[in-house]
Amino acid sequence: MYHASDEHDACGVGFVASIDGSQRREVVVGGIDALKAVWHRGAVDADGKTGDGAGILTQIPNNFFEDEIVKTGHEKREEPLGIGMMFLPRNDYSALEKCRTIIESELLDHGYYIYGWRQVPIDNSVIGEKANSTRPEIEQVMFVNNLEREKNFDFAKELYLIRRRLEKRIQKQQINDFYVCSLSFDSIIYKGLFLAEQLSIFYPDLANKNFISSYALFH
Repeated sequence: MYHASDEHDACGVGFVASIDGSQRREVVVGGIDALKAVWHRGAVDADGKTGDGAGILTQIPNNFFEDEIVKTGHEKREEPLGIGMMFLPRNDYSALEKCRTIIESELLDHGYYIYGWRQVPIDNSVIGEKANSTRPEIEQVMFVNNLEREKNFDFAKELYLIRRRLEKRIQKQQINDFYVCSLSFDSIIYKGLFLAEQLSIFYPDLANKNFISSYALFH
């Protein structure tokens, strides 16, 4: 027999992709617009600005990050670019530095070269007071393989193991305000505690014409 208690609401999730697999600006814009269209699938706080979270996963836009690498004083190498999207402690500089040090040591110990750190531009005027009070420091670590490896080396597996190790090391330091959004040579995640329509405003990166992808998974 039907009963209302059996019903469960679900988040709005979707996928946009180019059929030919080419990276295009239109794919990212399509993902952002589609996310805005399912705003009603997310919860909204009484302040009208704090949501229960929204985000988008895309390919790493290499042309976009090449410009960012140059700003660090490096030249981009031919090897694939890796990006770690990190949420770090915002109100404790000592804890933030510990997190950076642990992340760097894990990458260096496993044969990766670090271009540097990038503070992700944000517009926090669009988020609510609750979201802003708990907002982390959002930074990206840019890196590249620096070792001779087997042709079919599983980078995704190694980066997953690195992620687990650094998470455990940071946890042992009793640092709670830390989270790895993504750590990959292939994809990157932009997300936060805001409404769906605020995503591309909060993260100006997503409005950059060089931010392109062949797919966009949104939530």
